[in-house]
Amino acid sequence: MAPHVVDLTTSRSEDVSVPHCDLCEQFKGGHPGSAMGMAAMGIALWKYVMRYSPTNPDYFNRDRFVLSNGHACLFQYTLMHLVGYKHMTLDQLRSYHSERTDSFCPGHPEIEHEGIEVTTGPLGQGISNAVGLAMATKHLAATYNKPGFPVISNKIWCVVGDACLQEGVALEAISLAGHWKLNDLIVIYDNNQITCDGSVDLANTEDVNAKMAACGWKVLTVDDGNEDIPAIVDALEQARAESQQPVFINIRTIIGIGSKVAGDAKAHGAALGPEDVANIKRESGMNAEEHFIVSDETYDFFAGVRERGQQYERGWEELVEAYGREYPEVADEFARRVKGEMVKDWTKIIPPKEAFPTTPTASRKSAGLVCNPLAAELTNIMVGTADLSPSVNMIWKGKVDFQHPDLRPACGITGDYTGRYIHWGIREHAMAAISNGLAAYNKGTILPVTSSFFMFYLYAAPGVRMGALQRLQAIHIATHDSIGTGEDGPTHQPIELAALYRAMPNILYIRPADSEETAGAFIAALRATESPSIISLSRQPLPQYPQHSSREGVQRGAYVFIDEDDADVTLIGVGSEMQFAVEARRVLRADYGVRARVVSFP
Repeated sequence: MAPHVVDLTTSRSEDVSVPHCDLCEQFKGGHPGSAMGMAAMGIALWKYVMRYSPTNPDYFNRDRFVLSNGHACLFQYTLMHLVGYKHMTLDQLRSYHSERTDSFCPGHPEIEHEGIEVTTGPLGQGISNAVGLAMATKHLAATYNKPGFPVISNKIWCVVGDACLQEGVALEAISLAGHWKLNDLIVIYDNNQITCDGSVDLANTEDVNAKMAACGWKVLTVDDGNEDIPAIVDALEQARAESQQPVFINIRTIIGIGSKVAGDAKAHGAALGPEDVANIKRESGMNAEEHFIVSDETYDFFAGVRERGQQYERGWEELVEAYGREYPEVADEFARRVKGEMVKDWTKIIPPKEAFPTTPTASRKSAGLVCNPLAAELTNIMVGTADLSPSVNMIWKGKVDFQHPDLRPACGITGDYTGRYIHWGIREHAMAAISNGLAAYNKGTILPVTSSFFMFYLYAAPGVRMGALQRLQAIHIATHDSIGTGEDGPTHQPIELAALYRAMPNILYIRPADSEETAGAFIAALRATESPSIISLSRQPLPQYPQHSSREGVQRGAYVFIDEDDADVTLIGVGSEMQFAVEARRVLRADYGVRARVVSFP
C-alpha cells in the first residue's frame, strides 16, 4: 500500500493533547506532560502509518504497539478511543486514575485489556518486550513465509522516553536487536529531555544517536516533533521500508506543550491545575468551561482508520487461504501456531522413568534428558541460554541457532531466523524481559525457555516478575541452585532465591529431587499456560529414586515419597536435599526406633 497523503489542512494535535489535561485534573493526578508532547507523533503513527484493526484488536498479522514509557498511557488510551476501539469509550477514558474497578485505563497499560500488547511500567521493560515481539515476527516469517505468500509481515512499533533509555535492561535489549538486525522493529524516542528530577543532563549527557548507531541501528531524526506531522510520517514510512536493521527515530518534543510548565519537570507527573488547563484550552481555540469534549471533526478525522484496518485484515485472510491451497502441510502447522495449540500426546515425547539413569545424576543433566527431546519435537519451543550452553545442557541434536543468516562468528557457530536456540549473551535481565515479548506475541505461539545459573536469575528477577504479572508462559531453567555449587563459593550459592520466587505471586517454582521428578517439573511447567515457571536444578550429582519418585506426584505439588505405617513423624524433602530426608529416616528408625514417612515437596 502506498504511503498515506498527510492532511496538511489540520493536524488535530490539540484535539488529542488537550483532553489529557482534563483527564488528569479530575482526580488531581496522573502524567499529562509526555502524552501532550507526543500528540503529533501519535497522529502520524495511529492515523497514517501503523497497520492494525481497531474492530479486531487480535488480528494476527497486525502491527504491534508498545508504550515503553507506560506512565504516558493517556497517549495510548486517547488514540485508541479516537480510532474506534469499541471498549475505549469516553466514559472509560474518564476512569483514568479513578477507583473504578471496571476501568480499562489504569495508570500504566495492562495486557489484560484489548489493544494492549504488553504491560509496561517499570522503565526498560517495554522496549525489551518489543525486541521479543520483533524476534517472534522474524522467526515466524522465516519459518512460514513462502515466495508470494508473506503471511507474516507485521512491524513492531515501540515508544520510549528519556528514562527508558537509561535503564540497563533497555541497553541489553537494544544491543541484541542490533546484533540480530531486527529490521521489523522501530523505536520512536520521545526526546523531551525531561525526567522526574529535572532535565536529563542532570544524570545523562551521552550522545544517544551515536550509541544507537554503535549498537547497529539506523538512526533518523525529526527536529519538530510537536508540529511537523509530515516529517514524522516520512520518518515512520522510511522506518517501515528499512530492510537491513532496526530503526531508531529521535523525535524532539516539548513536555507539556502549551502549559505554563512546558519543558519543565513539573509537567511530568502531576495535574496542571484548573487555571493552566483553562488557559491551554483558550490558546487552542476551545471553550475553557467545557470538559472532556471531543469534536465531531476530530472523530471524522480518524474515521477512516477502522475501514483501512478491516481491509488489512481481509487481505491477510485471503492471503492465508491461498497459502493453504498452495502449501497445505505447512499451512496446517501455521494454523496450529496461530491458534497456539500444542501437538497431541506431547507428554509421550518425554522419556519414561526406565530410560533415566539409576546412578547419581545432577538434575541439570536430568533437565537436558527431558527438555531436549521436547525442543526437538515441539516447534513452538524456543530455548536459550545466557552464555552457559555447556553448563545447562539444553542443546538438542539438529538444533539451529536464531541468528542473522549472514553472521559468521569467529567460533564458527552460525544460524538463521528459523532457529530456535537463542544465544542471549551475558544479559540475564534482557533474556527474561525479551522472553516475555516472545510469549506475548500470541498465546501459545511461542514458548520461551531460558537458562542460566540460579544466582543470575536475581539479575533477571524484574523481568520474571513482569511475566508473572502478565500471566505469560515461560520456563526458566535455573541450575547450580544450592551450596552444592562447590568451588565457586558464596557468590554463586543462591540460598535465599528460592524464598524470593516462592513468595512471588503467580510463579510456579519447582525444585525436583531426581530425574523422574524433573520430568514431572517439565510437564507441570508446560501445562502452566497462565504463569511462568522456574525449574530449580542442581550442579552436583543427586541420588535417583526410581522406586519412590513420581512425575505424577509432582503435579500435585507434594506427595508421599516413602510411606510408613503409623509414622511418628513426617519428614519433608525438597530437591537436592531429599537425600538428607531419606537418610534421616533411616537413622531415626535404626538408632532411635522412630518411624518416619518422607514427603517430597518440589
